[in-house]
Amino acid sequence: MSLLLTQTYLCDWSKRPNLTHNSRSLPDILAIAHKLGQTMRVFSLANGRYNILMTQNRYPIPARETRTEIQVANSRFIATAAPVFSVEEARAFIARIRQEFSDATHNVPAYLIGHGSSVIAHCNDDGEPSGTAGRPMLAVLQGSGLGDIAVVVTRYFGGTKLGTGGLVRAYSDAVKAVLAVLPLAEKVSVHVVMMATPYALLERVRLLIQAHNGRILDETFAADVTITAQFATTRFPAFQNALRELSHGQLAAEIIETTEAIMPLSSSAPTDNQ
Repeated sequence: MSLLLTQTYLCDWSKRPNLTHNSRSLPDILAIAHKLGQTMRVFSLANGRYNILMTQNRYPIPARETRTEIQVANSRFIATAAPVFSVEEARAFIARIRQEFSDATHNVPAYLIGHGSSVIAHCNDDGEPSGTAGRPMLAVLQGSGLGDIAVVVTRYFGGTKLGTGGLVRAYSDAVKAVLAVLPLAEKVSVHVVMMATPYALLERVRLLIQAHNGRILDETFAADVTITAQFATTRFPAFQNALRELSHGQLAAEIIETTEAIMPLSSSAPTDNQ
């Protein structure tokens, strides 16, 4: 069986010399794509050939560290959430929160590294009765659709025992409260680009960058304004076309780097609750 691959997938086959479409069957490629965290759409063509569209799995993650607090029967429950991309980052975040609130009664952690079927999940109760704190927190995270997230709920005991059911509700509600105000983002492939912009077009180019969900990283003022900006790779071609149209073909952005970055989602939660 021969395979015809389109040029629209995001996986870079050239950087994976053992992953060639000529030497592997379709089931092999699908299995490898799953291990790499990729998603494939396969379209059957004539003569037993296939058109394969490969894209990266995308999922929401925290845009930045965020904190909120609830009170239950005079106990304070302070929930702090943050993006983490490895077990080591999660452990470092948990240790930092425990140090910050070293006088607290409990600092209960839960985290998810990854998303979907390839996720590392962890929690513990930090001295609360077994199953009343960490596990309910983790259940809320797993039901949220988020990935690469760690949460620590800090409890200051207020003198009233909550009982098993009360603790489960309190820790669950604390996580739900911080998720409700958590700004969201995605970790996506991005282009870093540069363009020389005449002063007469500067404000319009800035608005154009914003309209295409770009981010201005730097501006250097000389005879022209040299703008360094960042775009999701999927959005850059539309920006490039719009820039050429705006300048009547005189301006074009040059790609200087392709990397990964955390890009905020336009529908993310309010960002003033750190």
